[in-house]
Amino acid sequence: MRIVVVGQGPFGEKVLEALIQKNEKVVGVFSPPDKRGEPLKALAEKKGIPVFQPPLMKDPRVEETYLALKPDLAILAFVTDIVPEKILNIPSIGTICYHPSLLPKHRGASAINWAIIQGDTRTGLTIFWTDRGIDTGPILLQKEVEIDPDETTGGLYFNKLFPMGIEAIVEAVELIHQGKAAKIPQDHSKATYEPPCDDRVALIDFTKSVHEIYNLIRGCDPQPGAYGMFKEKKIRFYEAKKEVSLNEGRSGEILSIEKQGLRVAVPGGFLTVGKFRVDKGEKIGPVELAQMVDLKVGDRFGKGRKDS
Repeated sequence: MRIVVVGQGPFGEKVLEALIQKNEKVVGVFSPPDKRGEPLKALAEKKGIPVFQPPLMKDPRVEETYLALKPDLAILAFVTDIVPEKILNIPSIGTICYHPSLLPKHRGASAINWAIIQGDTRTGLTIFWTDRGIDTGPILLQKEVEIDPDETTGGLYFNKLFPMGIEAIVEAVELIHQGKAAKIPQDHSKATYEPPCDDRVALIDFTKSVHEIYNLIRGCDPQPGAYGMFKEKKIRFYEAKKEVSLNEGRSGEILSIEKQGLRVAVPGGFLTVGKFRVDKGEKIGPVELAQMVDLKVGDRFGKGRKDS
């Protein structure tokens, strides 16, 4: 079976590595022409596999290259570019894709973030057959995992969904070899689709509950970083812990600033935040933050004013 791999980053690299270890015939690799594509490109070149780095997958040369490679199967291993339908349909068997959620729930580019932000206790991954829609194709297989109460998006991905995803792709390819690969239609009536998790959704609303704020912080960790405003600066929160209890502090009010954490009052409890990032700077601790932005006990996060 002639396989094309389209991917980027460490995940794309590890997928290719796993396929090589299984003696699969990978006839071509497509990756972005920047640092995202470097890990996959480096491994492919080391193994003598042709590498193609078009600026976009809709580039006309991609179709020409695909046709010349005559793939039976294409694997999308962490792809952020839009792959045109005509490209998806060139492989004789089809194209399969890794998605880090239990489809049809959490379609879209930020599935892991939203599972945590919305307080899900379980999630998983789906290997599905691509079609013209976004994450809408028939399901080949799924794997389920628990989301720990204090788990961040980064922890959930790298510790669980990344390694499990590599194994699931290898399993999917083996099922295709055996002629046992399922094509289960998704129940579109149960689909959810959330927008990309960026600064449009990462602003902390300090009137919300301690649970909602805490879920937003860990769901935006490491990217983009949930943030509160102080003196017109974006202060991004990381390594937070929550405490559910009654408190008399105003929402967003800073109750203490210590080396191990900055304590903030929120509805229904407190947050103790261990690391921060100001605008686009490096991560720093609470004491460094206080010195950098002249932040004191009694100040409040909000829209830049002490009483906002």
